[in-house]
Amino acid sequence: MTIKPRASGTQRVRRALRRAGKVSVGALAGALALAIVAVIRRVQFSPPSARAQRVSLWIAAAADLADLELVLVLVAATHVVIAVTGGLASPAYPVLYALVAFAVTVLARPGALAAVGAAIVLEAALVLRSGLSARHAIACGLHVALILGAAAAHALLLRGLTARYRRRRAKRLDDELLALRESARDYRLIAAALGPASRAPRPRDEEERLLAIGGVGMIGDTMSWVLATLKRSLGARTVALLWIDDEADRLKLKEVVSDADDIVEAPKLASAGVLGAVLRDRQPLLVAATKPNQLPYYESPRAGVALVAVPIVEALPGAPGHLRGILAADRDAPFGEIERDVLAEACAQVLRVVQGEQVFRAVERAKYEHERFYQATALLGRALTPEQVMETAFDACATIAPFDAAVIALYEKERARHKVSAVRVREGGEGMIDPAQLAGLEFRDNAGLAAMVIKNRHYLPAGGEPREVSAPIFTRKVKFDDAKSVLVLPLLSADEAIGTLTLVARAEKRFGNDVREMLAVIANQVAVALQNGFLYKRMETMATTDGLTGLTNHRTFQSRFEDLLQRATRHNHKVALLLCDVDHFKKVNDNYGHPIGDEVLRRVAKVLQEVPRKIDIPARYGGEEFVVLLDGVDVTQAKAVAERLRIEISKAVVETDKGPLSVTESIGIATFPDDGRDRATLIERADLALYHAKHTGRNRVVTWGEAQAAKTKKAS
Repeated sequence: MTIKPRASGTQRVRRALRRAGKVSVGALAGALALAIVAVIRRVQFSPPSARAQRVSLWIAAAADLADLELVLVLVAATHVVIAVTGGLASPAYPVLYALVAFAVTVLARPGALAAVGAAIVLEAALVLRSGLSARHAIACGLHVALILGAAAAHALLLRGLTARYRRRRAKRLDDELLALRESARDYRLIAAALGPASRAPRPRDEEERLLAIGGVGMIGDTMSWVLATLKRSLGARTVALLWIDDEADRLKLKEVVSDADDIVEAPKLASAGVLGAVLRDRQPLLVAATKPNQLPYYESPRAGVALVAVPIVEALPGAPGHLRGILAADRDAPFGEIERDVLAEACAQVLRVVQGEQVFRAVERAKYEHERFYQATALLGRALTPEQVMETAFDACATIAPFDAAVIALYEKERARHKVSAVRVREGGEGMIDPAQLAGLEFRDNAGLAAMVIKNRHYLPAGGEPREVSAPIFTRKVKFDDAKSVLVLPLLSADEAIGTLTLVARAEKRFGNDVREMLAVIANQVAVALQNGFLYKRMETMATTDGLTGLTNHRTFQSRFEDLLQRATRHNHKVALLLCDVDHFKKVNDNYGHPIGDEVLRRVAKVLQEVPRKIDIPARYGGEEFVVLLDGVDVTQAKAVAERLRIEISKAVVETDKGPLSVTESIGIATFPDDGRDRATLIERADLALYHAKHTGRNRVVTWGEAQAAKTKKAS
């Protein structure tokens, strides 16, 4: 007898593939198509709402049925592959083991059990089809053992890893929540006891967050005590507080006190179970013995349990009331009406706790807003100049409602023109607008929000959110990217609109009703403060400026000269003093009249303002005399500047009835520290240099050093 050599694994696989290709291409294609369709259907499956699940048990089981469809099709398709690639000796069995492991790991319990059961049933069918024999029975037993082993290994691994992860996560979460709740509780006590100046400044969102955390902690502690007291007094196994979520179609397990160890982990319950009757009828429920899976807060079926459940209804004036949740208790012995009434009283206590916390938060929110309002008005009260007022206005608005960008535009009624006077882009608002695009922007009355606010003297848009994305605020060329909240406020002073204050934010609903009215009051205060600032600036200008020429007056010049000398002494700088006098000015007044004389002085003052640098200080010293302070220049540089001044003044022409008139200027120079180290000495020596220029021909520039040299030469 000839013994054939045993085929290798690779050869068996090739043989199986050839066999499948010859025999069952259609079956393989069909199995693959069904598997793909099943996967697509499961991915696109959308679970029905909790309200729909309460209507029908079949709808409530829709998710489990979808899992069953998926695993049955996949297991069947895999067995088709196994059948056409060698049957019990097929090399495709690892795919089946992997599929079972996947189902046990990922799917819910019905789907996992269906995958294991279907695999075993189809394995038995394959044995019957192949014929009962010892070899086939051994192969079948081995496959079943591997299927069960894969399922058990992954179930144990998943349960172990999940349990360990849950313990670690629960411990970390408990530690963090404990620290956070203690901090929030301390904050609540401190916030209630101290004034705004004694607390660390926090933004509005942070204040809201701390209040919410503290409130949840307070409510949670009270609820735990109420539920524990109910459990002891009723002899219950479990007392649960279930709340209705925002969509009002699912119950959330808010608080629970129980002796059971199979309470569900997820806060949102998959279905309402028997409690759906309470949600529907809003009436207390007494059940002597529940059916399996009717108590939604248990993972196990828990059949035959007595239940009492009472709805938590918040009464509203003139309305039937709003259903907030359910308070439920269960035990082995049936409940009576007395226990139901006790639970109803506990529901009233739960509502009182929640309402008390709502009142506290409302009071704290109002307190926070009024504190910020007070701070804003205090800031505006300290601002003097218009520039200070506008910068302070941004700070004041930020204390009430955070923004990303803010703009103040002033309105000139005579010209019907708007001009952007101040812009601020706060941290995080970069990219919304380019401040350089707005700096000094002027625009006429148009269809923009700012112009409409001036016309109507009322803020826009009405809800604080732009209804039309394309609606311009200033002009169509100026766009605020990603702006979700916009508020343009009129600046009203004596019922007259003098400008607009625009606030822009990327966040939605930033300028709601709770802050909009306060911002409107702040805008009115800004308008009054701006008017006062303009008046202050005008008075300051009158106090420091010569009324005829617009130059610094004599008193202010003396003060700034002293400051400049002190700074030059500290930093070892040079300072030059130019003392200027119009030649033959008395003849100008006598021959042409004082109005022409005043015009000559204005022309000279204009040259003194334009020729020197911005840092230099021109001033009217008195009569036809002027002075110029040059910072950081020596005598050579000072003489060069003086020559330019002399030449430009001689070019200035004043038209008169007697013909064009031009004048000349004599200039004397003294420098610090070479010619003197104090103000009086420098003025005296510059005057001596000017005197020398006057008596040596006029229309000249003479330094004190040159005057001294000429005097020494004359004496010798």
